[in-house]
Amino acid sequence: MALTVLAVAYPFAPVSADAVGGAEQVLAGLDAALVRAGHRSLVLAAAGSRVRGELLPLPLPAGAIGAAERSAAWQAQRAAIVDVLAREPVDLVHLHGIDFAQVLPPPGRVPLLATLHLPPAWYPPAVFTDARADLTLQCVSQAQRRACPPTAQPLVVIENGVPLHQLAARVRKRPYALALGRICPEKNLHAALDAGRLAGMPVLLGGQVFPYDAHQRYWRESVCPRLDRWRRFLGPLPFARKRRLLAGARCLLVPSLAPETSSLVAMEALACGTPVVAYPAGALPEIVEHGRTGFLVRSPREMALAMRACDTLDPQACRAAAQRRFGLERTAARYLALYAELAAGHPADAR
Repeated sequence: MALTVLAVAYPFAPVSADAVGGAEQVLAGLDAALVRAGHRSLVLAAAGSRVRGELLPLPLPAGAIGAAERSAAWQAQRAAIVDVLAREPVDLVHLHGIDFAQVLPPPGRVPLLATLHLPPAWYPPAVFTDARADLTLQCVSQAQRRACPPTAQPLVVIENGVPLHQLAARVRKRPYALALGRICPEKNLHAALDAGRLAGMPVLLGGQVFPYDAHQRYWRESVCPRLDRWRRFLGPLPFARKRRLLAGARCLLVPSLAPETSSLVAMEALACGTPVVAYPAGALPEIVEHGRTGFLVRSPREMALAMRACDTLDPQACRAAAQRRFGLERTAARYLALYAELAAGHPADAR
């Protein structure tokens, strides 16, 4: 039976396969999977999003994002969700934003699924304690599931995946390291620049600086002063360029201080045959096999030593690990099966 699924994105980050944020990439992948499977995909997301289904755009604020902008965005999203549910035969609403609790529709209209893309401690405690019979929570890794408090709602796990067939490019390795992500304090990307200096290796930094005060300040004070001809900022990277840079890099650097729930870019790097040097934050030890597909380190100095040691690792072992564990097709199939169960009125089982 064909389903109609309404996906609700975080309102300040456009959705696309090229998005910097993992949640936006996951949503784009699920939207494409729904369309391929013959379902109807409605995506309520920021203007400028690129989706395979039907985009329901919400305007982005022109300047900095503060409390007033968040409140206005939540009000607009709530109104848009109610409007869509009133005029479309929606079978399920899939919420992706960290602020999903602010935009929940009235109870009982359709089943709700909320994916927790971010660390559990970053969500309001009421997300886990307020019981709603129509709401299912979902984690993206076992590490994230273990970090969750007791919940009043069903809590399932569907691990993230990446499009392996699109990451099969093989190019000649070159002596640079790559670091990718949102430019913000918790991603700690300035440590990758420091490690590159200690290792005597160029570092290419790709990502985006979002218009939050803390992010802008981190960019000005911690990242910009470290940039030079050997440590360059490339800005946001389209998928094709990201794939080429990942495949050609000696290693990917992930010095995150956040309890990462997953790491799509680490999975992408491994699929390209590129080892990952990461801090052991959150789910990263579930992704990186120390000494086989990368190294787990705890400081820029340790990261620098590991960068030099990456030449000893087999790119084919990285590709094999990704093929075995991180395929998007399997992830999408599990989501579509869960959509069908919830739409049919069956409660989700812990998985």
